[in-house]
Amino acid sequence: MADTNKKSGTVNTASPVTVLSGIGPARAEAYARIGVKTVGDLIFHIPRAYENRGDIRTLDASRTDGGKTAVVLTVSTVPTSARLRGRMTIVKFRAVDELGQICDLTFFNQPYLKSTFTLGSEWRFYGTVERKSTRSGTRYSMTSPVFEPWAEDRLPDFVPVYPLSEGLTQKVVASNVADAMRLCAAYFPDPLPDEIRQANNLCTLPFAIRNIHNPVDYADLARAKRRLVFDELFYFSLSMAQKHTRQRQSGAFPCTKQNISPLLKLLPYKLTGAQKRVITQIAADMRTDIPMDRIVIGDVGCGKTAVAAAAICIAVMSGRQAALMAPTEILARQHFFELSVLFGKLGISCELLIGATTTAEKRRIRSGLASPDPEKRISVVIGTHALISSDVEFDSLSLVVTDEQHRFGVNQRAALAAKAEHVHVLAMSATPIPRSLALALYGDTDVSKIDEMPAGRRKTDTFVVGEDYRERIIEFIRKQCADGGQVYVVCPSIEENPDNEPEDSGEVSIYDITDEGINKKPPLKAAVAYAEELQTRLPELTVAFVHGKLKSDQKDAIMTHFEAGDVQVLVSTTVIEVGVNVPNASLMIVENAERFGLSQLHQLRGRVGRGNRKSYCILVSDDKSAAAKRRLGVMRDTNDGFEIAEEDLKARGPGDFLRTFGSSGVRQSGGMRFRFADLCSDASVFASASESARILLESDPHLDSHPLLKSTISELIGEN
Repeated sequence: MADTNKKSGTVNTASPVTVLSGIGPARAEAYARIGVKTVGDLIFHIPRAYENRGDIRTLDASRTDGGKTAVVLTVSTVPTSARLRGRMTIVKFRAVDELGQICDLTFFNQPYLKSTFTLGSEWRFYGTVERKSTRSGTRYSMTSPVFEPWAEDRLPDFVPVYPLSEGLTQKVVASNVADAMRLCAAYFPDPLPDEIRQANNLCTLPFAIRNIHNPVDYADLARAKRRLVFDELFYFSLSMAQKHTRQRQSGAFPCTKQNISPLLKLLPYKLTGAQKRVITQIAADMRTDIPMDRIVIGDVGCGKTAVAAAAICIAVMSGRQAALMAPTEILARQHFFELSVLFGKLGISCELLIGATTTAEKRRIRSGLASPDPEKRISVVIGTHALISSDVEFDSLSLVVTDEQHRFGVNQRAALAAKAEHVHVLAMSATPIPRSLALALYGDTDVSKIDEMPAGRRKTDTFVVGEDYRERIIEFIRKQCADGGQVYVVCPSIEENPDNEPEDSGEVSIYDITDEGINKKPPLKAAVAYAEELQTRLPELTVAFVHGKLKSDQKDAIMTHFEAGDVQVLVSTTVIEVGVNVPNASLMIVENAERFGLSQLHQLRGRVGRGNRKSYCILVSDDKSAAAKRRLGVMRDTNDGFEIAEEDLKARGPGDFLRTFGSSGVRQSGGMRFRFADLCSDASVFASASESARILLESDPHLDSHPLLKSTISELIGEN
């Protein structure tokens, strides 16, 4: 069948790999294990690395760091072979480089090589060169290096290294890839419009494919990689935009009454330029009959709540209802206490609906939300998951706000929005996200960024100390509380853990496994034991302990006592990371700080400095590794959440970064798995690709003038 296909010229990128010579059922199964099923899959099975065998050195100039070196040697002795115990064979001989330096070469279980390496023949070897000092000088040796007959003009400088599975070898994959490219050389339809390729100075697709597998030099390899990265990010941006457009059908209620000056006069501060910009964007969205789908991303304390209040006012002034859903009862209460005062002064009815609301109150609130009578109708409701209960109905819901939206599942967010048809949706996140990651996370959502902090927000001083500062830390806690402040102490573990690993569900443990001394991790500070120790050493203070395994009502009770000032020191795991606003808290202590991501540490630090007190953050770590020192140094040197997020993304990659704020899978649809692009190193390409996608859709919103591109995007979206 394979030969017939080849002869008839019907092999194309959609053909199964079995049409290629040498690929039978067993090898096809091996390819399937790494996601290669078609000829096109094989062509786009790009190398994971490249061996620079063109960097030829003499033996004395070979790498000394354990890396591989290319050397050209001439066989100087006749190879000898022997059989060792266990039926192992060994072939040994000597060869010399151009300087006459001698190298001993050894190969195992390849007896045929005895006749391959003839006396005087010249070879390029690639492998690790071992050195051994002797009385007569340095002796060099190589064991089982890769070898090729030396032909300076015909051997490639760069040799691809492919991802493999059991049953595949580098030689087999390289041969199959070459076969696939030869058969499909004329079948590379390019969906990327020429004008976009030229505007972004990109190479052609055939050039990119040829040079991603067999680059001539670094420059061609870089050009090829950039083209494939751009394509992937461009198609991703287009597909998200197309999906976004199709999901946003008309039918929303246009909220046209947008004079929010009465609200602004009630605020005890002036809006920042960033807040004004974001409110303007939201107002423009809500003015049309296309449902708003926008997320507001901003650092801790940047003023997202005021932005949400403006959006709610616009909805209510237009005669509609609004709902704000928070992930915890603590946060819901905080929003209610802050916003209900403002709304009350504006004559806007506002209620709190949480699990702890009494049955009678729930009945009253549900009745008010469903009432068609404007005099009896509740305009604004703030609550938790209780809002998505099936017995909660709205008469005229037009705006849904979800705070800390990443704490809710897709279905939970959708359930609230489904309380009415075509509602405007506003999400908020206090986790600063790098632009490249925001584009990937929220490609089908409009993103607003509050990147300016309100005037007067006091900086929290941050210090990185070791265990030898323990006594000073205890005294500093005592001093802060004596001055009327309150203290958070965050530990990565609840109890003593013999495995030395954090055990609280959903928390992040970060450790650079490339660091020396991985087996000498600083022991974890256990929250239970440390809370007991602090209570013993600070008997004049009230110390409480809260962690993720407590029931919600237990956590809420403890946090309520802390908010009220009845508890001076709160020892916890990271359950206090999001949604806690205690203006009196002036000191955050994070134990084993090396175990947390930078963005998570920044979130924890944001729990203090929210009032008028001078505030401090102490990061305790005995980790002496360079990586830990570098990461914690970033926390010490900057308070800019977006800058920290960029550093966190670079250090840990998208997966670990996202797990910091609870994303169990990017987009909750199998994860974000780009084949070519890297969100850290390719951020600038992502920006260019997204801008190119935007410009193209402005002139051709349905891609009717680009049928091949339209087909490609339809496949990505999943229509075909």
